[in-house]
Amino acid sequence: MPHAAFVFDAYGTLFDVHAAVRRHAEALGSEGPLLSEIWRAKQLEYSWTRALMGAYRDFWSLTEEALDHAFERVPSADRSLRSQLLEAYWKLDCYAEVPAVLGALKNSGAKIAILSNGSPAMLDSAVKNAALDTIIDDVFSVDALQTFKTAQSVYELVTTQYRLYAEAVSFQSSNRWDIAGATRFGFRTVWINRGGMPDEYPDLKPQLILPDLSALTVT
Repeated sequence: MPHAAFVFDAYGTLFDVHAAVRRHAEALGSEGPLLSEIWRAKQLEYSWTRALMGAYRDFWSLTEEALDHAFERVPSADRSLRSQLLEAYWKLDCYAEVPAVLGALKNSGAKIAILSNGSPAMLDSAVKNAALDTIIDDVFSVDALQTFKTAQSVYELVTTQYRLYAEAVSFQSSNRWDIAGATRFGFRTVWINRGGMPDEYPDLKPQLILPDLSALTVT
């Protein structure tokens, strides 16, 4: 069926979460990738924990706290780079195929939106830095609800705003847990499995699995 809206997760799907550390790879040395992996893992863990507790803190605060934890876990990494890494996170690189794919989908007449755990200021900066602000129609942040994915009310932000049934929305994310949540809500889901990871949540399967967004225009 044709989809009235294509909605994308931001971090890891449109924007490369490891780009900040890569920009300072030489200064961080061989432990840089480990630092980045821990930073991302804790950023997500903190969001899930706080959602379950009902103790919301915005995603930027969690991003800062996750980096501090990563430095504790990787003591050889130069902590003086903290402010530079955080600054780089506001201007993450988007994946190479993103502008063309989103542009083609928009030209088809569909709504193009982001639905993200990110704070409004973080998302605004990332979108403008990648020059996607002329393509993306709407940016939905969980900040409006003071909770995080996979709370079903988060996905409902899209259907309420667009007055659409869930099945009219195609939702794309690189995060398998996010795809599970969106599938449970009723979206048509596309898992962008950039890392070639094994599947999970067998009872909440995506409708499609792609290695990147390139083929999305023909699905």
